Amino acid sequence: MYPRVALFAAMLAFAGLPLYVHLPRFATGELGLSLAALGGVLLVIRLMDFLQDPFLGWLADRPRAPRRALAALGAGGLAAGFLGTFAFAAPFGLSPAGWLLISLALVFTAYSLLMILFYGEGVKLAAEAGPGGHVRLAGLREAGTAGGIILATALPSLLAATGREATAYRDFALVAVAVILLATLAMWPLWRPNARRAPGQTVPGPRALFANPALRFLLLLGFVNAMPVAATSTLFLFFVEDRLALPQLAGPFLLLFFAAAGATAPLWSRVARRFGVRRTLLTGMALSVAAFLWAAALGPGQGAAFAIVCLASGAAVGADMVLLPALFAATVEEESQPEGLAFGLWAFVAKAALALAAGLLLPLLDVFGFVPGQENSAHATGALVFAYALLPCALKLIAMALVLRLPRGAASGPAAPLLRGA
Repeated sequence: MYPRVALFAAMLAFAGLPLYVHLPRFATGELGLSLAALGGVLLVIRLMDFLQDPFLGWLADRPRAPRRALAALGAGGLAAGFLGTFAFAAPFGLSPAGWLLISLALVFTAYSLLMILFYGEGVKLAAEAGPGGHVRLAGLREAGTAGGIILATALPSLLAATGREATAYRDFALVAVAVILLATLAMWPLWRPNARRAPGQTVPGPRALFANPALRFLLLLGFVNAMPVAATSTLFLFFVEDRLALPQLAGPFLLLFFAAAGATAPLWSRVARRFGVRRTLLTGMALSVAAFLWAAALGPGQGAAFAIVCLASGAAVGADMVLLPALFAATVEEESQPEGLAFGLWAFVAKAALALAAGLLLPLLDVFGFVPGQENSAHATGALVFAYALLPCALKLIAMALVLRLPRGAASGPAAPLLRGA
């Protein structure tokens, strides 16, 4: 069971964080879009998500919902969206921005559906695994996620290094399609339809879920905590290429970052079981703040120092990847909330953070005169450093303040093992 879950998580990882790493460079270099135009596209998609993600959650929660058919539909949409984004030019006289909007809308709609189905099924699988099932499942799931992110973030650079620079993004899309197919086949036996609803039983809607203080708080924490990673992921290539002047090391730096996240995920899980989620999360967040404060002081050519930043910040992300989704899943089970709707909102929170980071920071850099791949003024470069390193530190401090409000072992159900010892 667990290898299948890890592979599916790796597939989903292709459509998450790596897109925001590659899109700025792809859209400006390959499609000729401005940073402001790309930011506008991403903001429009997030407005669409605001409306559709709760609906997709409701769809997944329906009694006897055909989860296999929905998963197949999502996989097909994800594959088509990847091909449209990176492999095919705009047809029918559409502008590059218009075609990118259509393709990305398909990618993110399919991603939302698959993520909602996957995490909802994970609640059931973890419950069947017995005590500690949420933490064990989360550790393996997020290790798979880290593996998928490593592959997706490094692949275009690796393809370019092998002499396929002209078709690197197209080949990236083809590999993504192959991974989607393999993961869909692997996960196929685990999908099960929802149980029939008892007579008179109703499923809570979004308003009831937001009225639950524990889930509302965790959604807020998830959003605030995702913003720093969203900002640094969106601007990573710009920082490496235009601040550090080390474009040839962008791929290795990404590998270091996500390898550290994946390698430390099981360690954070064990630490949390012993010391509690509050202490563990605060430790990881403090490590992240220290890493990016150091990054803000780096200048051209300081590759060795930035490699340490990648290792430290990647390790810090490992704590977020494992603990917050596991805590949310355990709380959803404990509060008897519908998994589909709950993870529809969790998906929206994660994507909203990524899109807001791109939609706000990219136009902001444009206003300050920053142009990727060109000689920039000290004013423009300073804006890049602020957006990449200093702003995430401030956001992470806000997330730390929220973590301090997590209860000290107050949970009595499935979330209790995560909070015990906090």
